[in-house]
Amino acid sequence: MKHKKLKKELGLWDVFSISTGAMFSSGFFLLPGIAAAETGPSVFLAYLFAGILVLPTMFSVSELATAMPKSGGTYYFIDRSLGPMMGTIGGIGSWFALVLKSAFALIGMGAYIGIFYDLPITFVAIVLTILFGIINVIGAKETTFLQKILVASLLVIMFFYILQGVFAIASLDFFEITKTQFQPFFIGGVNGMLATIGMVFVSYAGLTKVTSVAEEVKNPDRNIPLAMILSLIVAVFVYVVGVYIMVTLSDPVQFRSDLTPVATVGQIFMNWLPGSTGLVLIVIAAIAAFASTGNAGIMSASRYPMAMARDKLIDKNYSAVHARFGTPTVSIMVTVLMMIFILLVFDVESVAKLASAFQLLLFGLLNLAVIVMRESKIEGYDPGFKSPFYPWFHIAGMIISTLLILEMGLISILFTSLIAIFSIGWYFYYAYNKVEREGAIYHVHARLGERRYHGLEHEMRTILREKGLREEDPYEKVIGRAVVFDFSQRMRFEEVTDMVTQELSDRVNFSKEELSKRFLKNLEEGIITVSQTAALKHIRVDKDIETEIALVRCKEGFQIDKSYLEDNESVEGNKIYCLIYLISSTKNSGQHLRILAHLAEMIDNTNFTERFLNAQDISDIREILLRDEHFINITLKQDSESKRIIGKQIKELEDFLPGKSLITMVKRNDELIFPHGDTVLQENDILSIIGEKGDIEELKSFL
Repeated sequence: MKHKKLKKELGLWDVFSISTGAMFSSGFFLLPGIAAAETGPSVFLAYLFAGILVLPTMFSVSELATAMPKSGGTYYFIDRSLGPMMGTIGGIGSWFALVLKSAFALIGMGAYIGIFYDLPITFVAIVLTILFGIINVIGAKETTFLQKILVASLLVIMFFYILQGVFAIASLDFFEITKTQFQPFFIGGVNGMLATIGMVFVSYAGLTKVTSVAEEVKNPDRNIPLAMILSLIVAVFVYVVGVYIMVTLSDPVQFRSDLTPVATVGQIFMNWLPGSTGLVLIVIAAIAAFASTGNAGIMSASRYPMAMARDKLIDKNYSAVHARFGTPTVSIMVTVLMMIFILLVFDVESVAKLASAFQLLLFGLLNLAVIVMRESKIEGYDPGFKSPFYPWFHIAGMIISTLLILEMGLISILFTSLIAIFSIGWYFYYAYNKVEREGAIYHVHARLGERRYHGLEHEMRTILREKGLREEDPYEKVIGRAVVFDFSQRMRFEEVTDMVTQELSDRVNFSKEELSKRFLKNLEEGIITVSQTAALKHIRVDKDIETEIALVRCKEGFQIDKSYLEDNESVEGNKIYCLIYLISSTKNSGQHLRILAHLAEMIDNTNFTERFLNAQDISDIREILLRDEHFINITLKQDSESKRIIGKQIKELEDFLPGKSLITMVKRNDELIFPHGDTVLQENDILSIIGEKGDIEELKSFL
């Protein structure tokens, strides 16, 4: 079943807003005083240590999200690495934990609104849940627009709050403060600090939730890891400095029992503002924080049922994407209804705390997932960001999660176990007979080879197609210098391969016989058919060579024995009009797969066959596979701006060609010339130029 894709509408600021907004709520506006009761004035260090300890998980999630930017985030990563049973645990548990956290945030928002309006807190929380649910249905872009407003308001007020607090502390006697406010520094010793780190660690749990909308992120290789890193830096700064201000300026005894420490301390140093302006600003910040957590929570949580439905772990209706709004409407509505049910039936605060242990379990599994995916050696696993210090960082992440779970207490561990048991029961009751795939863990050891799920390798390739090329991939350059053959009569695959290898052998410094042998040998990777009209044959060599491509057109179709085709797929030869040969170095395996995937994406265009067959000449054949925004043809005329370069050598054109633009071919009187530095340009020459999008736009506007 082919599922409708979500729109890629989210940029860096959108991702940053979701990630940051998911972290600020109870962790800053409610928890500091409660945490101080465990460890004393050293509580601000607990936030710092927790921020450092979350680094392994943040880097692991960044790697997984850039390799597999799909809806479902945590669920999808765990499912594809550890298998569908563990994926079911991750999906149901992540959804339930996030629903609880979001409901808890809206309870907090209702409480702060109650400062000004005498309304039932639960009623306010339910109304807000419905409101945010409607916004989420309307569209991801609309949801993140609201999220950006909330996060911007929160951060502006918080930085103003911190700035005022730092000025207030600077006016005090440091040694006097140390004696009165920071003695004793550690109330509970090492155990008290560890328990506090475990308590505040979940304040950073929202950092990873943005990966559940990874499918909707533009340029995920850059935007997801960068946004998460920026979010963590901002969160650690606000948490550590903000809590330090609270510890320094508040009454130590009162602080440890204060449920609104930000407001209490803020009134001390913001009293210079007229009336109750200081309190109003703090309440606005608190409302923005709780609202951003609730809003981002609904958005992120709703992607878990959607992803699980795509994979047949729950009913397929949850994967439905609204035709107009482009959002998973059913999944959003079910998430909102569950939040309302929890708000009406349970003590949200108590249950939300229990769910924290499950978040830690997921963190441990995500670190394990990176190890499994890397050791599986699946070629299609091609992360745009690789987490550092492999595998020690990831092992440390698993150990940290385990230790912190043990600090959460027996009740939290039992709650986590119940969710896991329910999820396993659901998997065997509903999904076991519907799901054929296995996780990448079965690719790790040869002794488990009989349970390898080859469909996972195909799925990773599909993801490569969806992600597209990276900026450093020389796709245009490779196509621009590609060897092109054009035949009017029917040709055999062996004949064509013989001619192609004759041309490519000098370029890659291989003998023609060796190249022919490699292209014709029926390896694991046969000829890949695309759209039933084109075929790709690709090889990699253990030699440092530049990537090369040969494009072949045969208007009468190719005769290809089915034994050459991937998986012995039966395709009538006369339907294949285009053959593409790709050769590159094993040192650039990731780049090889991305170029191969992009070629398949270009060929899969509904107009490809018609355009390819109607191409007038070799130059036109190349153009069809070039991205329009990275390519331009220029005809040199005396009555145009291009007259400046007539009679010049190509090596003299630095001032004419912007950026790193490159002339790949010159068409002169129906003759194709592959240019070099000494090539002299003549009037009526047609130059084929490739370059970055901005450079090509500059050339177009100039000409």
